[in-house]
Amino acid sequence: MRTARIVRRAAGIAAVEFALILPILVILLIGLVDMARALQANMILINLGREGANLASRGKLQLSENHQAIIGQVAASAPPLEMNTRGMIYITRLMGSGTGSASRTLVLEQYRWDDSKNNLGFRVSGYAPASKVWTCGNWASGTAGVCAVPSGVNAPGVSLMSGTLSDGEVIYVVETFYKFNMLFQTFTFGTVRTPTLGPDFYSMTVF
Repeated sequence: MRTARIVRRAAGIAAVEFALILPILVILLIGLVDMARALQANMILINLGREGANLASRGKLQLSENHQAIIGQVAASAPPLEMNTRGMIYITRLMGSGTGSASRTLVLEQYRWDDSKNNLGFRVSGYAPASKVWTCGNWASGTAGVCAVPSGVNAPGVSLMSGTLSDGEVIYVVETFYKFNMLFQTFTFGTVRTPTLGPDFYSMTVF
């Protein structure tokens, strides 16, 4: 009889201990799931940028005429990310001007995902974080997703690759943004506070 009481007592203590530690285990599990999702999203963004830069740099595609098709093809390979409602892609064409360490990097063209034909990108999500390469101040009203970049002596310069590019050398920069939707935002336990990921994930590829 005494042995049975000891067994029941031990089982009760184990149940109480499990009940106390269960919330912590659940929080850790949710945090691990979020970290895995975040790593997956980041890897997808990096791959999207690489593919976009590869497509944009191909002369046969003529970026000025096919920018939305290029961006759309790249975004279509993004699942499980919801790029059409949470993502943005910029393509910026840059050119070196001058020689040696005094050379400048000029912005020739910039496009963002805003496909009026297929109703994709900015017109659906309204999500357009500023490009970190160069922020367009005048998105052309006549053609969706096209920045009216000043040309000639008014061509804007950027710090990216300045003093590195040869005169006339052209590079393409693809930026991918994603508004990551976390399952587990943050948690405070006494003086301990878990970090918050996001909200915007970002990747840049130069080609």
